[in-house]
Amino acid sequence: MPSKRKFEVSMASESATALDHVSLRSVKGKCVKIVREQYLRTDIPCRSLLCTRCNTDLSVALPGSSPMLATLSSAPPSTDSLGPHYAVPDLSALTQAMDCFESSKLFYDVIILQSVLEQLRSVSTPLYRRLKSVIAANNKRFVVFHNLFHKPSFVAKQPAETFDHYGSRCVLSAASWYAKHIPDVNIVVVSAGLIETNDSSVTVLPLSEYIPQFSGTASLLDSMLRSEPAIKKNPNNTVYFSEHFPTSKILGGVKSGQLIQGKLHISHYNSNEGHIYSSDRDDTILIIGKDNLNRAFNDDIVAVELLPQSEWKTELVTLDTVKDVDEDDSNDFLRTDSNISKKPTGKVVGIVRRNWRQYVGHIDIRSTPDILNPTFHGITNVLVTPMDRKIPKIRIRTRQAGSLVGHRILVMPDTWDTDSRYPDGHFIRDLGPMEDQDAETEAILLENDVQYQPFSQAVLDCLPKEGHEWRVPESKSDPLWNKREDLRNLQICSIDPPGCQDIDDALHARMLPNGNYECGVHIADVTHFVKPRTPMDNEAAARGTTVYLVDKRIDMLPMLLGTDLCSLKPRVERFAFSVIWELTPDAEIVSTRFTKSVIKSVNAFSYDEAQKRIDETSNSDELTKSMRMLLKLSKQLKQRRIDAGALNLASPEVSVRLENEQNDPTGVEVKELKETNSLVEEFMLLANISVAKRIYEAFPQTAMLRRHQPPPESRFEEFSKELKKLKGLKLSTKSSKAIADSLDKCIDPKDPYFNTLARIMATRCMMSAQYFASGQFDYAEFRHYGLASEIYTHFTSPIRRYADIIAHRELAAAIGYEPADSRMHKLQEEHLLSFMLVRALRVTQLSRKRG
Repeated sequence: MPSKRKFEVSMASESATALDHVSLRSVKGKCVKIVREQYLRTDIPCRSLLCTRCNTDLSVALPGSSPMLATLSSAPPSTDSLGPHYAVPDLSALTQAMDCFESSKLFYDVIILQSVLEQLRSVSTPLYRRLKSVIAANNKRFVVFHNLFHKPSFVAKQPAETFDHYGSRCVLSAASWYAKHIPDVNIVVVSAGLIETNDSSVTVLPLSEYIPQFSGTASLLDSMLRSEPAIKKNPNNTVYFSEHFPTSKILGGVKSGQLIQGKLHISHYNSNEGHIYSSDRDDTILIIGKDNLNRAFNDDIVAVELLPQSEWKTELVTLDTVKDVDEDDSNDFLRTDSNISKKPTGKVVGIVRRNWRQYVGHIDIRSTPDILNPTFHGITNVLVTPMDRKIPKIRIRTRQAGSLVGHRILVMPDTWDTDSRYPDGHFIRDLGPMEDQDAETEAILLENDVQYQPFSQAVLDCLPKEGHEWRVPESKSDPLWNKREDLRNLQICSIDPPGCQDIDDALHARMLPNGNYECGVHIADVTHFVKPRTPMDNEAAARGTTVYLVDKRIDMLPMLLGTDLCSLKPRVERFAFSVIWELTPDAEIVSTRFTKSVIKSVNAFSYDEAQKRIDETSNSDELTKSMRMLLKLSKQLKQRRIDAGALNLASPEVSVRLENEQNDPTGVEVKELKETNSLVEEFMLLANISVAKRIYEAFPQTAMLRRHQPPPESRFEEFSKELKKLKGLKLSTKSSKAIADSLDKCIDPKDPYFNTLARIMATRCMMSAQYFASGQFDYAEFRHYGLASEIYTHFTSPIRRYADIIAHRELAAAIGYEPADSRMHKLQEEHLLSFMLVRALRVTQLSRKRG
């Protein structure tokens, strides 16, 4: 069979407004001619405020593209040797120095060429997304110039021309046009490679020469050192690790079953031990020892080869679980418990996908003692010990090692060769001294992938222009009242933790003439302000959730929405999304309806305040009666869930006392749970279940749901053994109800806290709950094991959780309030399945529990 060959012929002329690209392909012995047209324009603006010839109207854009919001400044950055200038980076600069382009110290007024942007997307999706974020932020004035559609700067690709050479010609052509078009400013092409030009109007500089021209950029120079080969202390050229299999061999091995593919999970207690789960074998494969881990990092997707059964092992204990030792001392010790059965053990033979990220750590002084010598200056290699014990030490080269000792620093791994004990990486930035509150807080946020930077101007531009003065329109004829129900006459109140500002739920209850109850849950209508595919929506999806720390809160949405316009404050009219039931006196659901609404909360209570109001027998006002109805019904709802097998695994909540001025923690106390905590919880659960049923009915393939799988009995083996050994207690794991009943009996009369401890340990044996699109599983697999519910979703916290925003949009479409988003399923794949299932697990550990 003849091989496919491609021939390209250019049919463009200098004055042409369209290019015909003709491809001749040999397919099955026949020559097939393919013609593609590319139209060029002359009216694409340069986006510079120094230009008087271009149309700088920001609405001008290519058909189908978004308007460029940023413009190049009339007073761009200036240096002694370059003068005022605009920077034009090429592909090599962006791939090797993205940290520099994100820095606030330099790179302002930058021209990102369309050709470079497309090349970057084909080379590295993560870097492409990072660059797009910088462009969207607008604060650094990065503009995209569509040079591939611009006739004066367009360059046609030559036959057999290499990818890199064509990219360089595109950059030089666009830079030359800018230099002639705006003679009042210099054009500097910044590259990490070698670009030569004969055009005297354009300056070409390597990054290593461009960066030092700006003050305070020494740390950024270190980030460029990764392009230089690391100096390894390996004079004998010792090979420490095996070469990884090529991609073709990995794919073939996985397909034939000779290799097992999966995500590597390194033990938190032993960095030399990991495992992957094999769905084909329905078993866990142990990876033990540095040789068998073979340069794989935690979370990497790896290919594993099973070792002979004679080499299968139990889990290991190493010295690093007992004391801090040098990693060269990698002696492993087998557990001596002969009752523990050996498990399948394997070796990593290939990396399918690296999942490296930025890591926080500190310099190990023992790696280079010379850096403590005050006379030492220059570039040196140092080892950085990451905060995450699952990550190996990372070797970096830096010229500021002495000043970084004792500091938290951010580093990124780049390569790990077979002749190196450690991965090589580069320094990104200094966070500050260790044990400093600000430095340690930022380290926690970075390690848990929490986006804590201020909201960009593009996001803030999505907020209502009225700001805090925004009000619900007085006239019901206003379009914003369309299809909304007026519920301002109801006795609605909110019950939250003390000091809560982002009030996203409120409740009401009243007696109906037929003796039943009308109960309502009213949730902040966040989607009225957060529209799909806007910068604010994209930012909320990226953040995923609001994160609560001891002394601060990292908001998912700007404070104007979270603490004001969307917060269901008392005595203020607010837009809401309401779920209203008719319930019998036995808390049986008669009917359920959903409506967009306008409410006016009567009061906002803390849990303690609400409990005292309910308990005070002298109170007989309508609001108190409403709260008592809700409490009575919530107890019945809770009992029905418990009877169905719902688990009560909640750990005791704690609060941290802070000093008023410095916000330094002064003590910790356990929160006392009231009946009102359970009141709110039960009705929020009921709302989530009701919404889940409705959106699944409307969108059986794309409903955003949440499930909780039953845990394998094997996860309870150790816990069950310890219970029986220490207390003579038996734990039944046949069903969620069996577990719940067993835990109720785990009582030690001499230790009142034992039952709480047992529930905490049982929680650790559970599987993590998952978000999913309903079309991924059969209905029987939707079940939420912990709540004993057939179907469930998240709807009640849209201010602080992006999953709820998706549920709100689906419910609005299901009830006919607004049309369904045509990209609903794609949005779930992009924002939910890729983000919520991975990153939210880290963030959850930092988040505060709510009632």
